[in-house]
Amino acid sequence: MSLFFSKHGIIPACDVSDIADLADLVEVTNDLDFIQGYKIGMDLVVSHGINKVTELIREYTDLPIIYDHQKFGTDIPDICSGKILDTLKTAGINGVIIFPQSGIETLKATVKACKETFLSPIVGGEMTHRGYIVSEGGYIADEAPERIYLDAARLGVEYFVIPGTKLESMRKYHSKLQKIIKEPKFLFPGIGKGQGGDIAAAFSAVHPYDSYAIVGRGIYGEKNRGEAAKKLWENVQRQIGKSDV
Repeated sequence: MSLFFSKHGIIPACDVSDIADLADLVEVTNDLDFIQGYKIGMDLVVSHGINKVTELIREYTDLPIIYDHQKFGTDIPDICSGKILDTLKTAGINGVIIFPQSGIETLKATVKACKETFLSPIVGGEMTHRGYIVSEGGYIADEAPERIYLDAARLGVEYFVIPGTKLESMRKYHSKLQKIIKEPKFLFPGIGKGQGGDIAAAFSAVHPYDSYAIVGRGIYGEKNRGEAAKKLWENVQRQIGKSDV
């Protein structure tokens, strides 16, 4: 079952701290046909509570709401697959981003519990910034992200978060995952303002599979948020073709 209404689009990352700011962001973007959902995270939820945040979004739209705990999946299996998922579902969350850095048992338990709770598990392995994997001076083994993605695919996960700033990584995971599941679907952060990912190049890297750019500052950091979102999508259509996205 598809989480989103179209095969391609943009998901605004609602990384704002003010609830009125969130209302403006959703109000001026939700009726754009390429907007496929909203991603909420720690700033809003810790400050205002998840129910208040989701209720406000639902005043404007029925589009899917993705919860990004930044990073969910880093505790023991019982915690990550426990009552928190019921809480998220009750609050109106549709999908949960999981970075299972605490291991395979947490991944297995969380994916299973998400499916039982009717939440879409969206699994990430590699992040957008440098200094994450060992070869870049980080702590995560270089082979770990690929193992995470492939293990998740074998568990029936269809949605994956891959780094929009690293085109070679995107192509690699795209190539590997399509050998395990028929139609992998990709969400990619790191686009535009802030981290500098090229939105059209990112879509091209995983074409023709379902793909969704997660855009934060490139939309909410602009004075005219609706126009900023339109320009991003026009750039994608101009470089890739309207019929392909």
